[in-house]
Amino acid sequence: MPGIRSRVRTATWLTLFGLLLAACSGATSDATDAAAGDASDQATADSGDNGDSGSDGAASTSADDPPPFPWEVDDPPASVPLSEIRRGGPPPDGIPPIDDPSFEDVEAAGEWLTDQDPVLLVDRGDDTRAYPLAIMTFHEIVNDEVGGDPLVVTYCPLCNSGLVFERTVDGEVLDFGTSGRLWNSNLVMYDRSTRSLWSQFTGEAIVGERLGTTLERVPMQIVAFSDFAEQFPDGQVLSRDTGHNRPYGSNPYVGYDSAESPFLFDGETGGDLPQMARIVTTGGDADPVAYPLDTLQKEQVITDTVDGDPVVVFWAPGTASALDAQDISEAADVGATGVFRPVADGQELTFVPEGDEQFRDTETGSTWTVLGTAVDGPLAGEQLERVPHDDTFWFVQFAFRPETRVVGSG
Repeated sequence: MPGIRSRVRTATWLTLFGLLLAACSGATSDATDAAAGDASDQATADSGDNGDSGSDGAASTSADDPPPFPWEVDDPPASVPLSEIRRGGPPPDGIPPIDDPSFEDVEAAGEWLTDQDPVLLVDRGDDTRAYPLAIMTFHEIVNDEVGGDPLVVTYCPLCNSGLVFERTVDGEVLDFGTSGRLWNSNLVMYDRSTRSLWSQFTGEAIVGERLGTTLERVPMQIVAFSDFAEQFPDGQVLSRDTGHNRPYGSNPYVGYDSAESPFLFDGETGGDLPQMARIVTTGGDADPVAYPLDTLQKEQVITDTVDGDPVVVFWAPGTASALDAQDISEAADVGATGVFRPVADGQELTFVPEGDEQFRDTETGSTWTVLGTAVDGPLAGEQLERVPHDDTFWFVQFAFRPETRVVGSG
């Protein structure tokens, strides 16, 4: 039945492509129709394009006369073949980044977020913020300042990759936008001062004036809203007051979790895991490691050594997928993960599961949460140091780091 499977798969991708275009539509019905039409025309025109030439009519201009995008000039400096950078459908900033984010308190956010809603947590000293994936799926980039530090908070739905970076480069604070391009099915960002292209997965400039510059990673976690609210009752939550009219809480990528292969991806595949297997990954280029989610769900705790340093990986249930059901709050429970240095009060600790949702260190008997916080016992109040990690799909990890060491069979 290969013909039937092929037609079903084609229909699935056409549906997803339409949803991607819908994500960049305007606020009013007229604007929505116009935007959808423009995007559809653009997508049709681009269907055979390699992404290395041509211009987007929607590319923004300003009184400052910004430089051209790399695809508008001949032979821009690049570290990757330009033919591998593909148009995703929407034009630059067609999926609009949030440049002036508005926040609300936990109580107000609880009026529309459910306990299991996934949020991207960033904790910088006394400034702790949550960015609901219900919003991030429609914007992908938030240019923010957390704890006095300019940060760019990013989420690539096609990779389920939530990453945070410092956005100060050589003393200049950069603002980032969505380029409308994909590399290995991963979000390609651009900075507005030079219009260099940046890989969201690596934080590295891959085309343009800033070629080779790498943004500094900031640890984050994707956790359930209830876990954030319980631990950070005074925290701030990105609000739906974005300046855009979007159906926040609905999922434009229905069923992507169960897809057999990624969207707009023609990179290298391999390894021992299915392309769309969920993994937790950490470690630098010298020692990249992946922990299959299936393994973590069974073990709950994995202790490892990465880049020469000890790490502990936690998993706990209770967090919905952003890429499963139409309503994110009703989606499958994929749980939350955290990667930490297993050291507190100067002592290296060994962890074991404590029930379904918590963890216990065998040295002091203290109880810990998936957020790396001791809530009971001699170490109550201690916080483990977060280690940068990503919850993503195997295909993108293998595409960028094929030498990745896999712990567990999945």
